[in-house]
Amino acid sequence: IATPNFATFVKKFYPVMKRILFVVLFTSQCVFAFSQRLRKADRQIVENLKSSINFLANDRLEGRRAGTAGEKSASEFIISQFKAAKLTPKGDNDTWLQSFEIKDGKQINKATLFMVNGKELGLQKDYFPLAFSAGKSVAEIPVATSLSERGAPWFKDIEAVFDENRDNPHFDIYEYMKKEAGIAAKKGATALIFFNSDGDNGEVEFNKKDKSETLSIPVIYLTKSGKETYLKDASAIYDIRLKVDIGESERTGHNVIGYMNNNAASTVIIGAHYDHLGYGEDGNSMLRNGPKQIHNGADDNASGTAALAELATLLSKSKSKNNNYLFIAFSGEELGLFGSKYFTEHPTIDLSSVNYMINMDMIGRLNDSSKVLTIGGYGTSPVWSEVLYAQKKLPFSIKIDSSGTGPSDHTSFYRKNIPVLFFFTGLHHDYHKPSDDADKINYIGELHIIKYIAELIKDLNKEDKLAFTPTRETQTTSNARFSVSLGIMPDYTYSGSGVRVDGVSDGRAAQKAGIQTGDVLVRLGEYAVNSLETYMQALSKFKTGDSTTVNVKRGNEDMKFDITFVK
Repeated sequence: IATPNFATFVKKFYPVMKRILFVVLFTSQCVFAFSQRLRKADRQIVENLKSSINFLANDRLEGRRAGTAGEKSASEFIISQFKAAKLTPKGDNDTWLQSFEIKDGKQINKATLFMVNGKELGLQKDYFPLAFSAGKSVAEIPVATSLSERGAPWFKDIEAVFDENRDNPHFDIYEYMKKEAGIAAKKGATALIFFNSDGDNGEVEFNKKDKSETLSIPVIYLTKSGKETYLKDASAIYDIRLKVDIGESERTGHNVIGYMNNNAASTVIIGAHYDHLGYGEDGNSMLRNGPKQIHNGADDNASGTAALAELATLLSKSKSKNNNYLFIAFSGEELGLFGSKYFTEHPTIDLSSVNYMINMDMIGRLNDSSKVLTIGGYGTSPVWSEVLYAQKKLPFSIKIDSSGTGPSDHTSFYRKNIPVLFFFTGLHHDYHKPSDDADKINYIGELHIIKYIAELIKDLNKEDKLAFTPTRETQTTSNARFSVSLGIMPDYTYSGSGVRVDGVSDGRAAQKAGIQTGDVLVRLGEYAVNSLETYMQALSKFKTGDSTTVNVKRGNEDMKFDITFVK
């Protein structure tokens, strides 16, 4: 843009510039005055929050995915903060860490190969095995791709199947391929190799979350690159050799646990998860396409983790000594509450001594306009109604949610009949996206929340051990689109085939039918259920008022229930 004559510019725009300058100076003075009104101790907390969240949400930690080097860096940082707050380690064997295994699904092992005429095809580029494939080898054998002979690998073009079902929402390509592979095996095929002659892979990929039964023969998908480069001539004879080797992928997550021993009879647990999505490898990013990006998770949940350290410091100086305090930075929350569930199954203190649990997840985006803080778990103890509104002239309004369950770590403690509170400033546009960065945190807002929680703990210090009351169940969310609910809480840590029930909602279809916690769902109507994903897909086929059956395994017993989906 060309610059106009300066004198003309000043004459024309001076009144506007004057007003803008006044607004800028006025706003700056207001911000300065507000910062001046903060006490020195409060300003220090704000600076600490900025420092902590900027460290945890830095690209160097690559999104703090559970079981990665980024998680390790974050855990070391948290340990340094716990030490500064004079906590003592309360993890495994008196260390700061509690380790737990994360079953990451299936993986293609390095021994997998596919050779044509002595040339090895590129794994993933030219081919890949399907997750339900048998782990077997086929010795080198001459094969015509257009023939299906006993004792040899078969090739099958699925172009027509794709075209016929392109607009069919009920078509499941994996179920189709499993069925075809089963038929081929019975007819004597030693392997089945799928391809699409028009080059469209559709949604076919190696699905590491597939928990379906392994087939009796290897099953491979040949990409357009592999077909055109190595097996283009349908009339030719090719020497084929292949081997499929599929194993279990595991990684280790770590809770960070620090303890403040006041020699009290009861203990308060204060927690926040510190893991996030990494590059979105686990399929939980809201970014559905494009190149993989680091998800820094400043609000989710560097904000809660930073608050954990500040509360540890405040309580170390507090006179509230009628409880001990256990501070836990959980990992694996983004995968389905892995770390908190593991802790409640393998506690490092006596769970019967736990008074209550406070969970902070996404408390960094208090809206400057609405100023609403949501507090969940209100119904888990009668004491909450007495203390949550006791503080006067709060800089935010409180919105309560009675349920003791939800998509965060307090759920694991509620399931052990422990009163819980869940602090949350709400979802926003950056949720589970690479844009959840430290510069968007409302640090003053988070300061006020921390001070509120600290004062709440101080008020509760006068109370006896809190009574627990059960509440309604809150259903967890999913990417699947469905309009009905069975009324169960899935156990996300379950690594077997099917979906294990971790909780049953009162008055919903599952409870009315007689389904119990611990049951493993294996079929919903005509749809096989071997994983949470297939369960959600099956659920999406039903609407309110539909009746069907549910097959479950209860121990060694197979059971079948009639259910009706109600509102």
